[in-house]
Amino acid sequence: MIPSMQRYLRATLASALLMLGAPHVAAAPQAADYRVLSRLQLGGTGGWDYLNFDAQRRHLFISRGDRVQVVDVDQGKLIGTIPGTQGVHGIAIDQAMHHGYTSNGQSASVTVFDLDTLATVAVIQGTGEKPDAIIYDAASKHVFTLNGKGRSFSVIDPVRNEIVTTVALPGKPEFAAADEAGHVYVNLEDRAQLVEINSLTNAVMTTLSLGSCQAPTGLAIDNRKHRLFSVCDNQQMAVVNAQDGKLVASVPIGDGPDAVVFDEATSTAFSANGESGTITAVHQDDADHYSVIANISTQPSARTLALDPKLHRLYLSAAQWVSPPSAGGARPAVVPDSFTLLTVGRP
Repeated sequence: MIPSMQRYLRATLASALLMLGAPHVAAAPQAADYRVLSRLQLGGTGGWDYLNFDAQRRHLFISRGDRVQVVDVDQGKLIGTIPGTQGVHGIAIDQAMHHGYTSNGQSASVTVFDLDTLATVAVIQGTGEKPDAIIYDAASKHVFTLNGKGRSFSVIDPVRNEIVTTVALPGKPEFAAADEAGHVYVNLEDRAQLVEINSLTNAVMTTLSLGSCQAPTGLAIDNRKHRLFSVCDNQQMAVVNAQDGKLVASVPIGDGPDAVVFDEATSTAFSANGESGTITAVHQDDADHYSVIANISTQPSARTLALDPKLHRLYLSAAQWVSPPSAGGARPAVVPDSFTLLTVGRP
């Protein structure tokens, strides 16, 4: 064999072996192309908190203080309102029952509504005090409310529309995420920890450290790689291995985050940063390595968001502030009728 051919074969073999031994790194999406595609003026009074997206019906649910507004995102218009949800924070969706559920913070109750007609089906009384986050867990087929002031979670049987139990938590719960395999994870805002709940027995299993994270709010999960994403008040995203509880990464994000979503198709986590008026796009290079690939301009006050997994778009609610937020943390007054739905994506 001639020397040049030997060198070529050796180089080819070495390259192939290197590729086999190297960890898989997912290709980063062109997040720099993400921008505000549209603004739907909704106006009206009332604050706002969580959003949730019904991917089957293409309906977006937006909490508005004492009601939930429903937008058809393909038509780009408001199609309905779910009334009587005093102090509403979150909306959960149970496709099997064709029902949605709202956590009504002021009345310690949950409103059940029909996903097709948007009509109220039932009102379930007696959750823990000030239910905040609410989530449907596919493994147990139960709905969980995370009760902020009550420092507890309540479990609802959606067949009977009854509360099964209310269980104490070791801190103030914020967002929740389910792994669809019998575990619900919840941020504890006042302890900078995650708590793991066995959703089949309704028992608190363990608490997980979030490292230097302060006041975690938003939480998302990657169920393929078993990673949890908590966004924190000190401008960082903590990434935790859900299987062994280890903190694997801490990634810089913008100021005032209150929600995060994970787009499995693009391996990207998006943090909505209300005070910065940005979305931080964080790419999952592999299970334990992450890189910021874009900071997308939205507008100040856009702090919560929902993901459209089909179009890879993000929906955020926001309003214009009369003045910037103060150092004390109180939310500023908003300009009347300035409430708007933002759609962010690639053109």
